[in-house]
Parts: sequence; structure tokens; C-alpha cells
Amino acid sequence: MRSFLSSACLRPRFGRRSFLTVSTIAAAIVAASALSATEAKADLRICNKTSSRIGIAVGYKDQTAWATEGWWNLPASSCETLLAGPLVSRYYYIYAIDYDRGGEWSGRSFMCTQEKTFTIRGIEDCLKRGFERTGFFEIDTGEQRSWTVQLTEPGRAGLGTAGSQ
Repeated sequence: MRSFLSSACLRPRFGRRSFLTVSTIAAAIVAASALSATEAKADLRICNKTSSRIGIAVGYKDQTAWATEGWWNLPASSCETLLAGPLVSRYYYIYAIDYDRGGEWSGRSFMCTQEKTFTIRGIEDCLKRGFERTGFFEIDTGEQRSWTVQLTEPGRAGLGTAGSQ
């Protein structure tokens, strides 16, 4: 968490007393904590609950068009925010690759991707536009403002499934 206070504002400058009181500092810390806690809860996040490194792409419809973005590279047993802020759509789409053991988390919703880092507008005519056509699985977030997807090892609960936190 970034603090809005620095040590410079707590020290008197040029021999003058600081006007900050303990209660003012405490109030600023509480406000900063509340602000960052609120912001942290409004995201689309993904957690890699496997023992492998994975690559992730996300697809979504914003106010104007469909978009796909990738790649986020997640080490084993880690989480990452894919889209920061309150969710603007009900449905999001995920595609993930297991770099270490092969395999993927995929589905029947086809969108455009490429091997290198990308942001692609539109999901039609992927091949004609020089992209790959990739099957994503759908996440229905309902009316939630934040959502976390848990990717797990094959045969374990949570494989390719989503859950809110």
C-alpha cells in the first residue's frame, strides 16, 4: 500500500514546528487504508493454484467493442489483477496455458490472440487479420463488482472455474 504521508511532512522544516497532530496523521492513515481497501476489492483477478507457470489472456466487452488482452505470466501459487476497477460487464472470458506441463484452460467462446503481448479490438475474422482464433471459457460474474478466478491442477476442485471473493 502506498502511503500518502512521507517522513518529510512529519519533520519540522527550517526550525518551524509541524502543524500535523497525531490525530490528523491517524485520520490520514485510516482514510488512505479505507481508500486502498475499497479499490483493491473492485477487480477481475486470477489465481494460479497449480505448481506450474501459466500464461493468461482475457476477453471482455467494454462500452464500445470486444477486446482481448494477454499475456499475464503467473508463477505457481500466485494471484494477479487482470482488470483493475469495478467490473463493467457481466461476462468475461479466460484462456490459460500451462507452460511447464502443457495443456490449457479453454472453452467454446472464440476470440483473437497472438503469441506476443497483445491488446486486440474485435473478435471477428481473427485469422484474416493475422491473429490466432482461440477458445476462451466464459465467466458469469452476475452483478458483482469484483471477481476472482481460481485455476487449479487437473482433478482438483476449481479447475477452470470461477468464484467471487
